[in-house]
Amino acid sequence: MRTRQPGRFTPIAGTLIAATLIAGTSMLAGCSSPSVTSTTDSAPVEGTVGGEITVFAAASLRAPFTELGARFHVEHPGTSIEFSFAGSSDLAAQLIAGAPADVFASADTNNMIKVADAGLVAGDPTDFATNTLTIVTAPGNPDNVTSFADLANPDVLTVICAPQVPCGAATASVESATGTDIPAVSEESSVTDVLGKVTSGQADAGLVYVTDAAGAGAAVTAVPFEESSGAVNTYPIATSSTTDNPDTARAFTEFVTGPVGRDVLAGAGFATP
Repeated sequence: MRTRQPGRFTPIAGTLIAATLIAGTSMLAGCSSPSVTSTTDSAPVEGTVGGEITVFAAASLRAPFTELGARFHVEHPGTSIEFSFAGSSDLAAQLIAGAPADVFASADTNNMIKVADAGLVAGDPTDFATNTLTIVTAPGNPDNVTSFADLANPDVLTVICAPQVPCGAATASVESATGTDIPAVSEESSVTDVLGKVTSGQADAGLVYVTDAAGAGAAVTAVPFEESSGAVNTYPIATSSTTDNPDTARAFTEFVTGPVGRDVLAGAGFATP
């Protein structure tokens, strides 16, 4: 058994990914409390769709949003999208501090409410996906983790998200509901950082979203647990009230919440709200 490391909180800045999509890209298979609408087919966007937009999106959306960005460009060749993927709490803080973005997609409603309360959301956010937690271990589950309660064992080096991050808030909710206290060796600023600690061998187990576990494939073993159903995260998306390109920002938001977005998100393991 490896030597247990002292607990630590290791924030990692969000990664900025330029996803400027050129022609020929192949098709890839809101305020006291803002009102949130359900995902529905959207009416055609009016105005001119073109130019560049910046999309701030939760780290767990990296794969499906990258694909949706490529598909959006095929439908609107005169557009380009720059994505910034990070923990939702980090992104919300950046927006409130003045960082420019045209669209915000959060992994929970609380961070969207913060941004809306700051007057930075145009209209009502729309819920477009849900996600739940699962345990991931090294391939083959060498520590024989079979339940959420097993993560209370200090000999199982477990990594979780920090409590201000949506996946961390969900973890805390399950801990409270089950009376389980996880002696985490690290609290990370995004769910992808938790996953990275496990895949790199720095941790025996971690709590991530089912979509992240699915995306990791054979690099991890997923261990579902029944209590996860009591902490479902809902993802809202909204256009920024400060965008200089509202037509394209709204078009991308509607693309995510429309049929193509639903198909891509479902393929990545997300459920509908």
